[in-house]
Amino acid sequence: MSEKKEPGVWEGFKAFLMRGNVVDLAVAVVIGAAFTNIVNSVVKGVINPLVGAFGTKDLDHYSSCLKAPCKTNDAGEVVSGIPIMWGPVLSAVLSFVITAAVVYFLMVLPMAKYLARAAAKKAEKEGTQEVIEISELEVLKEIRDALVAQRGSGSGSGPREE
Repeated sequence: MSEKKEPGVWEGFKAFLMRGNVVDLAVAVVIGAAFTNIVNSVVKGVINPLVGAFGTKDLDHYSSCLKAPCKTNDAGEVVSGIPIMWGPVLSAVLSFVITAAVVYFLMVLPMAKYLARAAAKKAEKEGTQEVIEISELEVLKEIRDALVAQRGSGSGSGPREE
């Protein structure tokens, strides 16, 4: 008798890596990381200065003092008080919203429309197939009814059942 050998760790790992969704996920992560850098650059290079044009500082430097007075030294380190740095948080939120909007409008929405069109075409095709099947069924029923009627009113020259 030959014993059935269980797949080893290496074979399982290779099978895991060769599945299509793992490769797709890896590509998505790489593209997402590159895209995040682009969005962060746009926020820091364009949006932050625009906010700074309306305010007094760059968005990354906005803060509030939780325990007054907040004082910093020449190196920018806080020496007294407790500052709440809400500018970088707002910058991160803007980066997230921009990233989410671009992903939705450039990837999710077009894919949803494509899938909806494909589903509509498939449903239309299946509907046509169903109509054809129903009409074939109706024709067969009519033929059966005609044969039954012919047999019932016929002169007996038709085939007989025994």
